[in-house]
Amino acid sequence: MSSYLKELEKYRDIDEDEILRTLSPEQLEQLDCELQEMDPENLLLPAGLRQRDQTKKSPTGPLDRDALLQYLEQQALEVKERDDLVPFTGEKKGKPYIQPKREIPAQEQITLEPELEQALANATDAEMCDIAAILGMYTLMSNKQYYDAICSGEICNTEGISSVVQPDKYKPVPDEPPNPTNIEEILKSVRSNDKELEEVNLNNIKDIPIPMLTELCEAMKTNTHVRSFSLVATKSGDPIANAVADMLRENRSLQSLNIESNFISSTGLMAVLKAVRENATLTELRVDNQRQWPGDAVEMEMATVLEQCPSIVRFGYHFTQQGPRARAAQAVTRNNELRRQQKKR
Repeated sequence: MSSYLKELEKYRDIDEDEILRTLSPEQLEQLDCELQEMDPENLLLPAGLRQRDQTKKSPTGPLDRDALLQYLEQQALEVKERDDLVPFTGEKKGKPYIQPKREIPAQEQITLEPELEQALANATDAEMCDIAAILGMYTLMSNKQYYDAICSGEICNTEGISSVVQPDKYKPVPDEPPNPTNIEEILKSVRSNDKELEEVNLNNIKDIPIPMLTELCEAMKTNTHVRSFSLVATKSGDPIANAVADMLRENRSLQSLNIESNFISSTGLMAVLKAVRENATLTELRVDNQRQWPGDAVEMEMATVLEQCPSIVRFGYHFTQQGPRARAAQAVTRNNELRRQQKKR
């Protein structure tokens, strides 16, 4: 290290300006090119900054990309192709490989009765597929072919045996048609307490105004004929949940309420659960698949409501905690048993 420092000491007093004054223009230009910091392998830099400009000619005009590509393509077509060292004549050399026939040993040969030999010789692909399934050769067919041959008493496979298992082709399931319910007519029927209206189904209607849903819940307070009220996937939030809670406190004829797949938070669900305690006619309640998980406190409240409301025999919610799930299952079982005993009387 000391020798290296001593070697650098002799360059300490060198006058760089004096050396530059003695250089010729060609030497200065070469020095300028060497001092340019270039990085040819840096893909983040434009192509013009990866290497130094070595063009001596003056530009003849602006860059025309299409003309340049056309010139390069024409130049490539005009270049004569290189001749092959060995010209291709299409002659096939050697002999094609023929797989030798394997002779089956005498102890492995199976002799069948003439009737069975004739039946197998004349069997179709579908019949051979069924026979293979019965013999347990499930690797030669798809699952559908195998179980069809095992479970069905008739020959139903028409594809035959293939060495490559093909996937089953399923028919596409069409989308459900839109809900044709007219909300304004439903609202009028609920307000007039129509005897023929026993079910209000507004599922999958996305553009229902909040004031109209609130009016519908308000009209349900005095209705005595509607038995089922469903608001699945209607983008309902806490305001609608509060309106449903107020409706449950006064309605005495509703038996089924479904508000699944909405945007109701834990506050809205808690309001609905508190209102269910004051309702003695509701037998089915479904509140699952909300936008966010309601929390442990709401799940505990659900289990408590099911224990205190013997009228609820069907409850739709997927519990995440083991404690509330076990309590809710036990409460629903007890409520169903009480309902069965009441029917016997």
